[in-house]
Amino acid sequence: MDLVSIRIITGDVARLVAFYEQATGVPATWATEDFAELSTGGGTLAIAGTRTVPLFAPGSARPADNHSVIIEFLVDDVDRVYGNLTGFVSDFVNEPTTMPWGNRSLLFRDPDGNLVNFFTPVTPDAMRKFAR
Repeated sequence: MDLVSIRIITGDVARLVAFYEQATGVPATWATEDFAELSTGGGTLAIAGTRTVPLFAPGSARPADNHSVIIEFLVDDVDRVYGNLTGFVSDFVNEPTTMPWGNRSLLFRDPDGNLVNFFTPVTPDAMRKFAR
């Protein structure tokens, strides 16, 4: 089994796609006006509108209501990325901080309030774990 993607349900697909395109530098591929994907080497971030929810099960997902998931992106230099995001991201949760497990992490919220973590491994163990 492979984890292929994470999907965010939003009330404004275009706004959220534009945010992630600018934050990640990854262009989106649009399937419809209600569904787009940003594909990276490790997985895909899918962004879908509320009109897609009934295709699975009516009422099964609500936009801007995540309080438990953090969307994580491995970046080459989290401190440089932080500088690039300053002025664009309006809701930083923390500045780049080295975590006990060896990653230097930057946590912020997207326009829907979802937590996003950009991180760079900085200890030998973490660098081995995420070696490309």
